[in-house]
Amino acid sequence: MSQARECGSVPVVLTIAGSDSGGGAGIQADLKTFEALGVFGASAITCVTAQNPTSVSGIYPLEPEAVSQQIRAVCDGFPVAAAKTGMLYSAGIIRAVAAADVRQGIPVLVVDPVMVASSGARLLRDDAIEVLCSELLSQARVVTPNVCEAEILCGHPIRSLDELRGAAEEICERFDVACVAKGGHLAGHEVVDVLYDEGEEFVFTGPRVTVAESHGTGCTFSAAIAAYLARGDLLSEAVAKAKEFVRNALENASTAGRHRPLLFSWESRGNRN
Repeated sequence: MSQARECGSVPVVLTIAGSDSGGGAGIQADLKTFEALGVFGASAITCVTAQNPTSVSGIYPLEPEAVSQQIRAVCDGFPVAAAKTGMLYSAGIIRAVAAADVRQGIPVLVVDPVMVASSGARLLRDDAIEVLCSELLSQARVVTPNVCEAEILCGHPIRSLDELRGAAEEICERFDVACVAKGGHLAGHEVVDVLYDEGEEFVFTGPRVTVAESHGTGCTFSAAIAAYLARGDLLSEAVAKAKEFVRNALENASTAGRHRPLLFSWESRGNRN
């Protein structure tokens, strides 16, 4: 059972997601984000993937019980302040995560509805989408779909900012969860994200960063939201800070071979304020 947070201790945040062998997304990106933002990161791996920033060549899901046992072990050993989900892949794993969340009493859950990789690989089975919507979203504090994922959750296209705003409200009301609809896939010189939460709308605007790769930005964004919520920020504050964190990680991207992965450690330049 989740323990009460000890006075003065560092917040503990759990990521429940897939392992990215390329190191730029999934569990690896989440743990790097947690470290950068001053929270202690723990993990429950759902799948092992063979991938790099440009392709996914293999997906090897764990048994749902293995995922459940990892969550129980973490919650038995640490006072988990928040958790986030990433790649869940199958209906069985989603059901295991939903059941474990209820049993372990995790106070804050952020759901990144990872469905398709930037390379085009499917990361969520078709039969798992219904289970995600019916059994997990209602337990979450917030869900963070990109445009493509929001279209799946809404069931209709999103081609403009007004339609993105409407989608955030629709998802919030349909699934009883706050929604951050991310507008990075819409055209324009600015990236606009929309948070709809209990009848209130918050619009976050920032300059579009021109980059060669954006692998891992969705994982990083949701991980940062979970970290800031664990640190005590309001949801709207957490979203604003997470957006800024991702922007800086993109702007400071470093070269690793022929790739330009996010730089998670830019916090050494002052982002912990």
